[in-house]
Amino acid sequence: MTGFSIRCRGWRSVYFNPERKGFLGLAPTTLLQTLVQQERWSEGELQILLSRHGPFFDGYKNIPLKLLLSYCIYFLWAANCFPTLYYVVVPSLCLLRGISLFPKASSPWIQAFAYAFFADRAYGLVEFLWCDGTFQGWWNDQRIWMFKRTTSYLVGFCDTILKMLGFTNHAFVVTAKVASEDASKRYEQEIMEFGVPSPMFNILATLALLNIFSFIGGIKMVISDVENKVLDLFTSQIVLSGLIVWINLPVYEGLFFRKDSGRIPNSVTYKSLIVSLLACSVALH
Repeated sequence: MTGFSIRCRGWRSVYFNPERKGFLGLAPTTLLQTLVQQERWSEGELQILLSRHGPFFDGYKNIPLKLLLSYCIYFLWAANCFPTLYYVVVPSLCLLRGISLFPKASSPWIQAFAYAFFADRAYGLVEFLWCDGTFQGWWNDQRIWMFKRTTSYLVGFCDTILKMLGFTNHAFVVTAKVASEDASKRYEQEIMEFGVPSPMFNILATLALLNIFSFIGGIKMVISDVENKVLDLFTSQIVLSGLIVWINLPVYEGLFFRKDSGRIPNSVTYKSLIVSLLACSVALH
């Protein structure tokens, strides 16, 4: 908001990246703290977009259209939850239902989908490595990208709309930057920290379970199919569910395998199991 408001007053900005870091700070070390911070940011950006201080009200005179559209990438963070949720939920349920959403694997049209996906991911990976990152760091970035879009951005969008309609009051949630000693050790070991119940974890665990059930169902369909028609029809959806399962491996560990205090609480596990099984039952019947 600071940079945007300065640009609205007619100032011009330049890119400056000195060797000595100009600003240093602390980042959250647990998943919930990260998601809460992202929720607060996305909610604030959407509030700015919908207010009289938005880019197309304050900035249209002093900021070029291309730059205004660039700002909208951030102002629409919260709204990005919906396309992500679609790809995480709908293809999985349709796979269980036996509904094909993408071209057949034998169709030449599948090349367009494959190119769009792999070109985008490859570009992101090359850019990440060019900025002195690692493959593991890039993969973790993909993981948190999906986590925040399906939880933080969704909550931020809903909160913003409810506040605009007068159903809730504005509240600023402070993100804790200090963790317990055990949580800090797990952070150093790159073990994802859950620990406490949260509605965001309910969403995260439900989506993870939904996709692993869908993936298992898809594999079962392929194994039982003698004529190999299922694989031709549902290759894209099975691969998509498998990719989401791979991304959610830390969630499955937190749900079923970890015994430390940073695991996902049992209350979240039970709720997510019930909701995901109910969704799968509805899709199957």
